[in-house]
Amino acid sequence: MKQILIVGGGYAGFYTAWKLEKHLRAGEAEVTIVDPLPYMQYLPFLPEVAAGSIEPRHAVVSRRRHLKSTREISGKVVGINHATKTATIELVADGSQQEFAYDEIVITTGSVSRTFPIPGIADNAIGMKTIEEAAAVRDRLVGNFERAASLPKGSALRDRLLTVTVVGGGFAGIETISELRDFATRLLSRYPEIDFAETKFHLIEAMGRIMPEVSAELAEWVVKDQTRRGVNIHLDTQLQDATDGNIKLSTGEEYESDLIVWTAGVMPRPFLRGTDLPIGPRGHVIGSPTLQVTTEEGVVVPGAWTAGDTSQTPDISSTPGPGGFCVPNAQHAVRQGKLLAKNIVASLRGEGLTEYNHKNAGAVAGLGLNTGVFQSGNFKLKGYFAWLAHRFYHGLAIPTWERKLRVFNGWIGHFFLNRDGVGIEANKTPRASFEEFAARPKPPVSE
Repeated sequence: MKQILIVGGGYAGFYTAWKLEKHLRAGEAEVTIVDPLPYMQYLPFLPEVAAGSIEPRHAVVSRRRHLKSTREISGKVVGINHATKTATIELVADGSQQEFAYDEIVITTGSVSRTFPIPGIADNAIGMKTIEEAAAVRDRLVGNFERAASLPKGSALRDRLLTVTVVGGGFAGIETISELRDFATRLLSRYPEIDFAETKFHLIEAMGRIMPEVSAELAEWVVKDQTRRGVNIHLDTQLQDATDGNIKLSTGEEYESDLIVWTAGVMPRPFLRGTDLPIGPRGHVIGSPTLQVTTEEGVVVPGAWTAGDTSQTPDISSTPGPGGFCVPNAQHAVRQGKLLAKNIVASLRGEGLTEYNHKNAGAVAGLGLNTGVFQSGNFKLKGYFAWLAHRFYHGLAIPTWERKLRVFNGWIGHFFLNRDGVGIEANKTPRASFEEFAARPKPPVSE
């Protein structure tokens, strides 16, 4: 059988494998996914996970549960030699490496947070790119409220604990700051020791506007709405230093913040530059509208495919993205993964390939409970109905009915019981209590 290797089990990788299982005939090919995590993460839900609106486990999809015939390898690909059609896999279990021979390779490694060498960011900030980060942000926010409530008002540490900074004014940053601000506002009813004015939320954006995916009018409405809700939005402002949580802005403003969330951009995984695959100027694998890997001159690389955030795929739609390429978002990754599976099967059978030409479904964002924005073409919504559109769209977009039901059931439960405001920071050190009280052998008595 042909060996199909899928590198990365996120949106594009999961959907490629899921649809390959549907389209492949018995014995036609064996599909293998390599990923260090056993689940696909639904990234649009991360801000709601951080705000306690969605249980972290409900925002991920178990591949082993839903991929019936795909082989799973718990590891990460650290090298690709397409000339010999071999990939080097580093196993999670023991760090050992093994070579994997393939006939067709699918590069769907997704993206990681792109940061700049700003002092203090690497040591103090946290991203909003994984489910683990979103859950940690929620736990930290609730834990900071708990600690601050015990400190005297006006103390420097109390002010620091109650100050949150989000860097980046794209969709991820706006949704994150909005959800956290709304979550904190609702937490105040459980912490009578803390006043609203003590909780400070800052969004730092280097450009002169937020959310470039929507119209300037809608973006300005979001700025006014969030400012009214207690978010300080700093436009045309750069973060210059975050050493030890001391925030220094290009405007000269300084303040201390215990929770710093970085959402200012993503990039492909750096290891791809060390492979013999054609790589674009920003580290993406060069792709074609048929999702085949190509050289810069457009020559197809046989047996290599790419999709999702890691790919430089031409956007041939009527509304192309910046630079003429598909932007890195879930909408493209899901659709490309589905088409990629069809094209791989067509290629194996000597049939014609289909080009990826999408119709933009619009942009939608949740801005805390009961408010959001939606835009599709010239049609715009804001407020409650846009928030409903956000929830229904993403609630239905997460793959598998099992996960859809878990998400909707959680939202229904929160409607009657309110959001879950419990933070479990202690899960970072689960053995601490056991170690503190565990009996140990007495030291030997010296003669």
